[in-house]
Order: sequence, then structure tokens, then C-alpha cells
Amino acid sequence: MNLFQLNQSEFGWWVEIKTTVPRCTYYFGPFDSEKEAQLSRSGYVEDLYQEGGRDIIALVKQCQPEILTIFQDEAEAILPKLFEYKIKQESEIN
Repeated sequence: MNLFQLNQSEFGWWVEIKTTVPRCTYYFGPFDSEKEAQLSRSGYVEDLYQEGGRDIIALVKQCQPEILTIFQDEAEAILPKLFEYKIKQESEIN
């Protein structure tokens, strides 16, 4: 077993769902087992579909998400501003 496998086994099981309408990534969990996450996946997909989510892709994976709902359009708008701010801070320090 390599170091990556060892560290990954410490993570819980999560359902990761991506939609194109709206452009979002959602994380549901953690679950104690892959099977438990698999069994819950369809319920989350159905809920998102009922709420207007379209082009839904759902995966079960071991991870530790820091943010449970990521709005892609907002992230794309905010990230360049954060990057500019970080560069400005670094240039003021130097």
C-alpha cells in the first residue's frame, strides 16, 4: 500500500454530484461505506432534478471536500479577483 492509498483510506465516502443547470458541484456525506453512499445517491439526484438541476452526474468517492456546494459561475468570477489580490499583497511585501 502506498502513501496515497493510506491517506485516502482515512477519508469518508461522499456522493459528488455535478450539474450543468445550474453549474454546480454538490457533496453529500460523509458515509461510513461505499455501499451506503451508493444507496443514498439516487435520492440526492432525484431531489436535485426536482429542484431544476439538469445534466446530472453523480459519483461516489473517498474524499474530504472543504466546500459542500460550489457554484461554478460564482467561483469563476471570484477566483481571478482573489488571484489579483494575492499578487498585489505579495508585491507590497517585496
